[in-house]
Amino acid sequence: MPLSPDHIPADLLPVMEALTRVGRDVAAIIARGALGDSLSVEVGENSDGDGQKALDVMADEMFEAALRETAVRFYASEEQEGVLDLGAGKYALAIDPLDGSSNIDVNVSIGTIFSIFEAKDGAEESFLRPAGEQVAGGYIVFGPQTGMAVTFGDGVLIYAMDPATGEFVLVETGKKIPAATKEYAINASNRRHWVKGAKAYIEECESGETGAKGKNMNMRWVASLVAETHRILTRGGVFLYPADARKGYENGRLRMLYECAPIAFLIEQAGRCGFWTRLPQSCTRARHLSLAQVMRLRV
Repeated sequence: MPLSPDHIPADLLPVMEALTRVGRDVAAIIARGALGDSLSVEVGENSDGDGQKALDVMADEMFEAALRETAVRFYASEEQEGVLDLGAGKYALAIDPLDGSSNIDVNVSIGTIFSIFEAKDGAEESFLRPAGEQVAGGYIVFGPQTGMAVTFGDGVLIYAMDPATGEFVLVETGKKIPAATKEYAINASNRRHWVKGAKAYIEECESGETGAKGKNMNMRWVASLVAETHRILTRGGVFLYPADARKGYENGRLRMLYECAPIAFLIEQAGRCGFWTRLPQSCTRARHLSLAQVMRLRV
């Protein structure tokens, strides 16, 4: 069995087993690094214009194939143009198969992000809905250790993959984000494009002991949402990717369906709110968009 079954809803267990089974296989491919095929070579681009790496496409194909054997009916992937109907099933799953793929060839943590809803009659109504209707959300992180964080709406579960067996072992339940921290994460190279509010907040963080926070802060930036989230779950902090003045960045760059919704679900369940407060507005906006548009909606 690739996954400890405790605390996982019975109907979702085969889906989670499929995700972690592929996670184990992807971790093995990544671990081979330069000894295997080139994983970071660009092989195309998605409809957003983002470059697709070989591992992006490979991971997507692996997850799709594995989930076809489960109760997932609708499969929405960042790497595909539209939603796939996998046949009979009761769930709709959205996935970023390989988040942070720009870090593939530099041995930095990357991951897979997933969001699960109960499926409705069609693909459109299955995904065009409030993020609060998710039945599961989480990520698999590939780094020095391979692990998973997931919530089913009753707290956050943390798993570690045993490299000897490939099993994802439950190591912590009810994970909570520490209340105090001295870390924040933002790409400061974009400072000149930020809106006033973002600049003001970062300047407050930078002001140290003499500023409003009364303490010295440290900045982090990994350019991998999974890596940033995993650090925040572990030792606290805040992650910012604000809208800015550049063309295409006016409404932010994080994808609501594949990134914001599942990560916000985790953060809320871990006792914090973060950008979850943005989602109700985004979901209201989503009701006026097509499914294809929502698959690319950034907030």
